[in-house]
Amino acid sequence: MSKKDKTLKGILDIILYENPSTQDEIAEKLGITRRYVTQLLQPLVKEGTVKRAYMIDLKSYEKIAESLSDYVSFHETKGNVIVTDMISNMAKHVHSQLEVSFDAVLEHDMEKANKALEMDFATNNMVEKIRTSVETIVSMNKHSEIAKSMLYNEVAYDLERIGDYCGHIAKFVINDVYEIEENALKKLKNMYNLAQKMINLAVMAFIEGRTDLKDDLMELQEAIHIIQTKAINLIAEQMAENSFDEKERSNYFIYLFRVIKAFKRMGDISVEIMDVSIEFHNNIPRSTTPRTFR
Repeated sequence: MSKKDKTLKGILDIILYENPSTQDEIAEKLGITRRYVTQLLQPLVKEGTVKRAYMIDLKSYEKIAESLSDYVSFHETKGNVIVTDMISNMAKHVHSQLEVSFDAVLEHDMEKANKALEMDFATNNMVEKIRTSVETIVSMNKHSEIAKSMLYNEVAYDLERIGDYCGHIAKFVINDVYEIEENALKKLKNMYNLAQKMINLAVMAFIEGRTDLKDDLMELQEAIHIIQTKAINLIAEQMAENSFDEKERSNYFIYLFRVIKAFKRMGDISVEIMDVSIEFHNNIPRSTTPRTFR
């Protein structure tokens, strides 16, 4: 593969997997000039292979990639490797988004809270890339299992929902003037750690087929529900000690309840991803009965 082709492949890989916002960002990642990125991308933009918001038309991409020596056809790849990699990178991004959101709470840092909200735009864009990629791959491969391929979209959507709850945590810092009391903060730290572990286990189950991790995940879900109850009771006691005439203080408790709920919902969504993983890898359909009624 020529140096130019290798660089072009690097640019396309970054667009596919890393969701860059600008050509400057692509150039920085590859250690090349922005002008060179523009030069290589311009023909692809004109012919419609690379679209706005740096999305790639996979049908056109396949034709280009065939000329690269290390290319493997979509029809020859098992498990839609490209979309799997997209899911993996989206999960890493959401992990970072949650980390920045909670760091903002711990440090009462408005700048980090705003950064977490900005990261949610990238999360939403990743969902759209995965959705269009799945549709393209299904249309390119007539023998693909459409129902199974669509499960990628479900996992991406679940990760997007976790990103939305990260936004609830970040907004606590933006909307409130009070720092969290030490005992309540300790419980939030525990919920945060459990949520991160649950997300990691759920994504590992989907990416690596580790559906044997379900029991571990369910134990963590039980633990996060127990801490949620304790946190709610603690905050209820604190509310009873404060006057409801203080509007700002009342809003503080409302926003704090939202943070607690956000961590709990992240845990629940992780279990949903595990259910999708079991259907995807073990061909065991999910129950149509809502989990709360089982």
